[in-house]
Amino acid sequence: MPRSNHFPENNNNGYDHIHTKPLSRLRGDGYGNHHPIKCDTTIQSHNYEPDESEVWRAHVAQQHFRNRGQWWTTGKKRALKRWALTMVVGVIQGLVACFCNFASNHFSTMKYKHVNALLEVKNNAGDEIVAADDMYDMFDADGEGENEDFADEGEVKHGSAFLVFLGYNVVFAGIAALFVYLEPVAAGSGIPEIKCFLNGIDLPGVVRVRTLFCKVIGVTFSVAAGLPVGKEGPMVHSGAVVASGISQGTGSIWGVDTSFSKFDDFRNDREKRDFVACGAAAGVCSAFGAPIGGVLFSLEEGASYWSTKLTWRAFFCAMITLGTLFTVRNVDTFWGQADVEKLFSFGEFNSLTGEASNFSIWELFLFIIIGCLGGLIGAVFNAANENLTIWRMQHVNHSRLKRVVEVLLCSVGVSTISFVMPLLWNRCTELPSDMQDWTNQEKNLVEALVPFRCEAGKEYNEVASLIFTDSDTAIKQLFHFREAGEDDSSTFSSAALFLFFLPYISMATIVYGIAVPSGLFVPSLLSGAAFGRLCGHLLHKLDHTSGTFADSGTYALMGAAAVLGGMARMTISLTVILLEATGDMQYVLPLMLTLMAARFTGNVFNEGLYDIHIKLKDIPFLEAEVPTIVEKHEIVAGQVMNTEVKCIRPVERAGVVYDLLRSCSHGTFPIVDTSSGGTLYGTASRAMLCTLLQKRAFGDSSVLPEYEGGGAQRLGPRRLSPLVQWDYLERLYPKYPDIGDVDMIDDDRKCWLDLRPYANTAPYTVNETASIQRTYRLFRTLGLRHLCVVNHYNQVVGMLTRKDLLPESLTDSFIRGRHAHISANGGTFA
Repeated sequence: MPRSNHFPENNNNGYDHIHTKPLSRLRGDGYGNHHPIKCDTTIQSHNYEPDESEVWRAHVAQQHFRNRGQWWTTGKKRALKRWALTMVVGVIQGLVACFCNFASNHFSTMKYKHVNALLEVKNNAGDEIVAADDMYDMFDADGEGENEDFADEGEVKHGSAFLVFLGYNVVFAGIAALFVYLEPVAAGSGIPEIKCFLNGIDLPGVVRVRTLFCKVIGVTFSVAAGLPVGKEGPMVHSGAVVASGISQGTGSIWGVDTSFSKFDDFRNDREKRDFVACGAAAGVCSAFGAPIGGVLFSLEEGASYWSTKLTWRAFFCAMITLGTLFTVRNVDTFWGQADVEKLFSFGEFNSLTGEASNFSIWELFLFIIIGCLGGLIGAVFNAANENLTIWRMQHVNHSRLKRVVEVLLCSVGVSTISFVMPLLWNRCTELPSDMQDWTNQEKNLVEALVPFRCEAGKEYNEVASLIFTDSDTAIKQLFHFREAGEDDSSTFSSAALFLFFLPYISMATIVYGIAVPSGLFVPSLLSGAAFGRLCGHLLHKLDHTSGTFADSGTYALMGAAAVLGGMARMTISLTVILLEATGDMQYVLPLMLTLMAARFTGNVFNEGLYDIHIKLKDIPFLEAEVPTIVEKHEIVAGQVMNTEVKCIRPVERAGVVYDLLRSCSHGTFPIVDTSSGGTLYGTASRAMLCTLLQKRAFGDSSVLPEYEGGGAQRLGPRRLSPLVQWDYLERLYPKYPDIGDVDMIDDDRKCWLDLRPYANTAPYTVNETASIQRTYRLFRTLGLRHLCVVNHYNQVVGMLTRKDLLPESLTDSFIRGRHAHISANGGTFA
């Protein structure tokens, strides 16, 4: 006989009684397992498919009737509004990025000017600026001299410079931590959270307007604090929040209603997902000036569900963002010829030898080696940060105050190391003098070199020039400083590059994960550029005749791509982003080879950092590929389904539904027709049931006394409850009432709630014998929130959610099924 369904029934007095017996017991073949899932139960999934109910069909039919004979139809209006809102998203994200860049650069410049002014010591006799190192030459062998007072003054200013540097950094870091204290979701880069959101997971607070303010202002101060962080990752998050807020037209900030309009057409999970995907593309474009790379990033790393129409919209949104950046950053030229250097953070790349490329074909093998080394560095970085994050989750993250204290301690440590590293270098390098053939970009980079205890205008400190400046300038210096051979004085030496690379990437490993908004693109690019330039410099030292190897700037670019690719494991989108940022197509093949080598090498040891953090947070993320255990063993849907299913009838007592919602937290309830042997009639969502109870959309208890022992066939076409229209149900999104908002009196408990007009009569189902490969592809491709499992009689035997399809859940189900199979065969394998 088919299994009996688990649904509430009524006793003779009309009051509800809910059975607690499971829907099915564990069978010998492992069917009917119910396994614990190690996931946050507060995390819910999006519902991308509308409920095809009678009220929905009536709503669609009304629209078709209104559009009959009309040229300007509802669909065209919706499409126009969709494109208009997409344009607004691009404009606003461009303005947000310009504000963040301007503010962070302003605070950083203010800090470095103050510190450098204290490091420039003036001679009392002639007000001539001298280096701190030269002060000690004024002393005699015994340490005493006529300039003893001057030496004391220099030491005091030297200490004051460190205190001012430390004070700025600690205050800026404290402000950034304060905004994360107000909104914890604003911490980190936000890319893992956006990936999860586009995967179909509704993470609380990820796309709220309050998160946008805390993210943008927080990352502005965290970058100004001198921490090894970047703005690029948070820009992706901010673009997603902007898109979500603009498309929905509603929101609140710290309890204050900020609603400006209600776009009913876009108030659903599907439209919200598509807008967030466009916003993520706009965020990448605003960070790197790379619109095509932004679209590919949203496709490769972000959205789990994609379409051709979404590609055009993301492209349009990124285009508008780029146009906004052009407009704002070139306003001083009255929108004449655009200054490319104001847009691309990597500067302008040119061929150094006329029409020929900057590298030889045989050097492609060297670039592959650099990619492998970058993948290894990225794997070590990811492993170290993973272990550190686990420690933070156990000892720090449970307390907001401890997180703030950790930020302040990290700021003190980073500031101290950043100030001590140039002191340890303790050597001044002469500025290049013969620059007749140099471009204006290279001359400007020379002017940006930092003296730091060297004679200004004549010398510079190599390590300080990479630390006491903004990251964009440091990256440009590593990319564009010429190096012709061993004796070239206009480059960074091997020792200086190594002294900068090792502490900087170590600090980035520690800092990523603290309670400040932070990105990893710029730290990875900067440390990778130093690593690549170090490789190029060592090759030039081996080659005393100039010209055998490519310039060190080319190796710096390959190193930056290798380390970033080894950390994030991106290939297609990162290649295009770097190409658009450099503006030079000669690097297409080298970047492709380098990034593929970095990805393959890193995947040998661990996953990308974003995927690691998603798993550490126990978020039920569904990968594009089916879990590997499915390839090794035969698993079917009946083995992994959840059998604790609560079923209801097409027409049910209001008290029964109320008690059912109070007793469990299920998001969907199958509707079972008892008159046909318990076959599946449809499904009802929790939000819809709570809305109907709150609206008291039920009929009198005396209208249907004969239904107690029958089914839906006895009812016929008549409806027992007042009808709630579809547009009202849709208007409540996403703040549907909860069962705690419903007041149920005794008289209402006996009333009938007719669910037939609201039931989704065409739910997605899968047979219990279906392979898990087919089930997984169906669930992920359609972006389902739940999937009903039925037997050959179309009776509900279980329910599948994304948590049941995780690798851990599949492994647990297989083990339980194997043990049950062994027990059924007397303890031996059959």
